[in-house]
Amino acid sequence: MTDNTVDPRTPLTLLGTGDMGTALARTWLAAGHPVTVWNRTASRAEPLAAEGATVARTAAEAVAANRLVVACLLDDASVGEALDGAELAGRDLVNLTTNTPGEGRSRAAWAEARGARFLDGGIMAVPPMIGVPESGGYVFYSGSPELFAEHRDTLAVPAGTRYVGADPGFAALHDVALLSAMNGMFAGVTHAFALIRPEDIAPKDFAPLLVDWLTAMAPAAHQTADHLESGDYTRNVVSNLAMQVAGNTTLLRTAEEQRVSPELLTPYMALMERRLAQEHGEEGGTGIIELLDLRASS
Repeated sequence: MTDNTVDPRTPLTLLGTGDMGTALARTWLAAGHPVTVWNRTASRAEPLAAEGATVARTAAEAVAANRLVVACLLDDASVGEALDGAELAGRDLVNLTTNTPGEGRSRAAWAEARGARFLDGGIMAVPPMIGVPESGGYVFYSGSPELFAEHRDTLAVPAGTRYVGADPGFAALHDVALLSAMNGMFAGVTHAFALIRPEDIAPKDFAPLLVDWLTAMAPAAHQTADHLESGDYTRNVVSNLAMQVAGNTTLLRTAEEQRVSPELLTPYMALMERRLAQEHGEEGGTGIIELLDLRASS
């Protein structure tokens, strides 16, 4: 009897076996996908051979092995260098290298000019979250909708997938926007711990209060979105800009009393004061976005 069952596990090539690349490769291998790997420093790819990966001697050889090619390298320049001389015609290139929206768009045009379909990705996870569904990690994808539809199941093996549009720059834009918000939160967390540090307050006791407070405040993002879409920056505002600016003096005096530098707070406060000076005291904080939009002043 002949077995005519088609193996659905798509073979793929992975360029880059750093911490993230290795985590991706191991997850695909564990799920039964044939994986060909390449790394500029060959010794970093060798451990994956023991787990079933095929190690290619060159990037061009790795690209030739499979139609689906995933890049997870240091930066955009590394992608160009690795693929220089590789035959991309007929390939599906998925770029999971951290980049900017502009780099994503340029790399898409570069790949398409060489006969490849292109998908850019922004990984919202760290390596330990890869292959762990309950971790909540996922990847933003943008670019060829046909490529995404065809390979979605394979791409979903290491982490969840969120397709954000045909514009190849949108994955990086979503990625960087979320990371930028995270950095702002970390700045606030850092300042808060600096304030309590000189006192007899256990950081481990303070941390749950901080997490609960930030969690309660996070839904304010929905109001900002509503303001931007409606154009009414005063709708349902409880604490307006005038009140917030007045309250900033207490934050600054407290920092002075605690001998803590206010430099993590003052840039945002300066923007609040500028917007208030433009007679927008009844707004919430959404109007500050107008000050950040350099297109309006160009």
